[in-house]
Amino acid sequence: MQVFGIDAIVRIISHFSFIYLAFWALRSLRIENLFKAFKEVQVRIAIVMLAIVIGFTCSTFFLEIILLSKNIFLTFN
Repeated sequence: MQVFGIDAIVRIISHFSFIYLAFWALRSLRIENLFKAFKEVQVRIAIVMLAIVIGFTCSTFFLEIILLSKNIFLTFN
């Protein structure tokens, strides 16, 4: 049962790390300058939501690749 706890911690850390990286990358694009007609708060919320979507998707992709690689190596033993 201890493995499930460690797996959950790794997944949470991975998701938050990739969300932070996506947010950091989106902020460097200065997207808010393109949307002067909207309120600044709305643009920031949109950037945060987009960072969550991109970060979660990337994290899920890499976690799935790791899981598939682990399963491949386990089948050879």
